[in-house]
Amino acid sequence: MAPEAPVAARLRAATFVRGRAFARVVALLCWLCFAMAVQAAPRIGVATMAPGEIFFERFGHNAIIVAEVSPDGRVRGEPLSYNFGFFDMEEAGFVGRFVRGEMMYRLVELPWRDDLQYYLDTGRGVSIQWLDLDDARASALAAALAENARPENARYRYDYFVDNCATRVRDALDRALDGTLKPQLTVRSQGNSYRSEAVRLASPAPWMWLGFDIGLGPSSDVPLSRWEDAYVPMRLADGLRHARLPDGRPLVLREERVAPHRIAPEPGEFPLVWWRWLIAGLAATLAWLWLDARAPRASTGLALAFWLVGGLLGSVMLFLWLGSEHRFAWANRNLLLFTPLALALLPGAWRRLRGHRPGTLFRWLAAIVAACAVLATLLCWVERVPQANAHWVALLLPIHAMWARIAWRGTAPTR
Repeated sequence: MAPEAPVAARLRAATFVRGRAFARVVALLCWLCFAMAVQAAPRIGVATMAPGEIFFERFGHNAIIVAEVSPDGRVRGEPLSYNFGFFDMEEAGFVGRFVRGEMMYRLVELPWRDDLQYYLDTGRGVSIQWLDLDDARASALAAALAENARPENARYRYDYFVDNCATRVRDALDRALDGTLKPQLTVRSQGNSYRSEAVRLASPAPWMWLGFDIGLGPSSDVPLSRWEDAYVPMRLADGLRHARLPDGRPLVLREERVAPHRIAPEPGEFPLVWWRWLIAGLAATLAWLWLDARAPRASTGLALAFWLVGGLLGSVMLFLWLGSEHRFAWANRNLLLFTPLALALLPGAWRRLRGHRPGTLFRWLAAIVAACAVLATLLCWVERVPQANAHWVALLLPIHAMWARIAWRGTAPTR
């Protein structure tokens, strides 16, 4: 029996080694399961920033917040902000691309604390809508954002109305919800348009709202669904409040205010009532006629400035239509009111200012400019979705008609 003792000992040793290896494998599997349980899916929030005071901050902003949480719901580590609103004014060719409507923006991943600090410093209110996404959707959205933020994927062609920082957030959420968000927001409309929203939010800066109102064409006046309304960050936040998950639960779990709003509030509605502008146009026409009868050279000097400004505005609008990608400025009916033809009136007006007859060409040009204003009036009546420029027609038609009358009267200033 003695020779068999070493063999038995070796068998017992091998069994012990195998047992320890099995125990280690079981321990490793248990650790992996525990680690997976501890590392819960991220929490997803949509941050909405109120309008600021700088012109490119007038329309508010959005970002998606990704926060890692533990199983008990506590935030772990530093939440990340995925912000689609970054651009570089120092980038080569930025101004030219801006003018042509070919701006490039990019998505940036940064610590939420750093992103939030800017709004705290500038007094802009910030709120977060935490979404009730399941683990799979939240994890997939976080992974998609991280991939999108890579330098080779981050840049995108910016469009002010249809592809901006808010619509990018909206579209990312729709993809995470398997396309169920868009149908919910498309079926409802509040009667807004791209023009009405742009003019409303730009109204604290007169030069800005005038630029939008004069420069936008008829495609900006089509009534928008809530889905299209969401190009405005605050409208997106309102739409999310009404949205539902595929199982019928509300999409937004809760909202929290993370920064107070300490500057002027978001502007309210900004109606442009055409008859008030008509009263102003008629009053300006009567005053101008009175001035032309008593101080025709002063009247002509004002006309020079009026035609110069109108002609230059018309030239810009013509460029936006024919030479840029700003498609919401195309086919602008205001070209009939602020027409580049007004620049051709300047030589005749200069002769009239110097006490000479302005000439036959001046007469015909003044008549054509007035006829263009009449055509703009007709288009307000006959188009199915007319451009919302009736107030400009009401203001300028009487003035253009007055100068056509003065031109055909043909008298030259005497004093």
